[in-house]
Amino acid sequence: MSPDFEASMTFVGENNRIKMLIVDDEAVIREGLRYTIDWAELGVEVVGEASEGREALRLVEQHSVDLVLSDIRMDGMDGLELAEQLRLHHSHVQVVMISGYEDFSYARQAIRLGVNDYLLKPVDIEELTAVVGKIVQRIRQRDKEGAAQDVQLWLSGTARHGLAYGQEPPASLRGVQFRILATQFAGFHQCFANVKGEAYEQVQRSWLEILQRHLERQGLRAFSVFDHENLLITLLEADEELELREGDELLERAVDKLSPAGEGRIYGGASRIYVQLEETAERCAEAVRLLGLHVLGQGQLLTAGRYDEIMRERKLPSLDIADTVQQLVAALFKQDQQEVQALVAGMFGFFRDSGYLLPEIWKIYEEVFALLRQRLRQSGMTGLDYGHPGQPDPNIYNSYAGLEAVVMKDMQALQQLIDKTGMDKSYWVVEKAKKFIIEHYRTDLKASEVAAWLKITPSYFSYIFKQSTGRGFTEYMNEMRIEQAKDLLATTHDKVFEIADKVGYKEYKYFVSVFKLHTGMTPKEYRGLRVGKDAAAESAEKQERNPSEEDK
Repeated sequence: MSPDFEASMTFVGENNRIKMLIVDDEAVIREGLRYTIDWAELGVEVVGEASEGREALRLVEQHSVDLVLSDIRMDGMDGLELAEQLRLHHSHVQVVMISGYEDFSYARQAIRLGVNDYLLKPVDIEELTAVVGKIVQRIRQRDKEGAAQDVQLWLSGTARHGLAYGQEPPASLRGVQFRILATQFAGFHQCFANVKGEAYEQVQRSWLEILQRHLERQGLRAFSVFDHENLLITLLEADEELELREGDELLERAVDKLSPAGEGRIYGGASRIYVQLEETAERCAEAVRLLGLHVLGQGQLLTAGRYDEIMRERKLPSLDIADTVQQLVAALFKQDQQEVQALVAGMFGFFRDSGYLLPEIWKIYEEVFALLRQRLRQSGMTGLDYGHPGQPDPNIYNSYAGLEAVVMKDMQALQQLIDKTGMDKSYWVVEKAKKFIIEHYRTDLKASEVAAWLKITPSYFSYIFKQSTGRGFTEYMNEMRIEQAKDLLATTHDKVFEIADKVGYKEYKYFVSVFKLHTGMTPKEYRGLRVGKDAAAESAEKQERNPSEEDK
């Protein structure tokens, strides 16, 4: 379904009278036609009379005539020539021919020239009245549809391009009050992913017709455009001012009526009421923004005032991104799809319970995915140099479940890549090695000993260990031992040589040189710096708990 799909619209036209011109070369007939029938009752205004075709053409241009009632036989330009000129230069003008001749050739030629009806003299008043009445209806319907299309095009451009559209509102919009209603299906991806073409167009038609019918019954004019296959923008126009509560209740009933329109449930966002059409772009954006609150379970119709209240009250807890990534990496390398699915479901459960909006979820997920790629790349994986182009279409993936499906698709793609590269095997070999190292780092552990415990060759172990951690075995061991030493220096009174022995360095001088290489200072200097910092922190804490008289 094209996003440019535009539905038909209902438009109540102005009660302007249809302008008619009477053309006959006999004055008595012109007067008879003018005064015998109550044209005003038919919604017609006789704007002039002409005795032949050329004069008639001048009056058509001068008065913007809609309907010409003309004799066929006249001196000068006759009725058939007039009809031909009107067809060429004023094709919108409707023509009714009157003739005293029963020659079929005249009728046939008149029809060929686009004449709407052909009557014989003497004219039957009831027949003429019926003919003109039908033409008036056709003209009004044509004008109505034309004005509706103008509004529709303007609304579509304004909704899509905002203030940048810059087109003046159509003159036919003359209400005293306006409002924008945006509606869409909940869970669109789940409900309509497989509904295409004519089947979905029928859903849209039903959606539109039910909404239009209900709004018009409430005395509102409604103009609707599909800005997206799952986003209907409706401009409401009222001739009388409505109280906000009354308007909200009216729209709630209208949206409620939409439930039978398809397999899913439709919800809406209603902008503020406004009187200046120049605000329409802003109000369209406002109504669409309100739709995003639907995931919070705020009801079927969301209003601008409610949006401000909800956003003011929200307090969002933070997701532990590092822990989430660590668990996902482990599950991905284990090729445990159920565990991956459970982790993703748990993450979305957190978002749902915390009241996150979908764009906020996607922003956090982008961070999770970037860190996940980084961790996998550090493990030696390739083919990960890609990111996301942005949040998936919010009108299609407009629910927690829809967005969760996108995330699961990403996880499945990563699982397939891991399986294809065989990285899962080496990952678990390295994970086992890390656990063995933690248990034995206080000893003079060598890479060959770890490889022997893993029952693989030393060269293969060295290769996969560096691929996974980004560091060689000795560098990794030194970093881990120095971190342990830093902690002991800061939290114990053990002597430096004792700490060196505890973290696996049997030679004191070697420990000092390695420590200085990693920290830029000797162990004693580090301890002194930490003691000074801790003392300062403790003094500040005491000062805060027991302020001096001067501080008071």
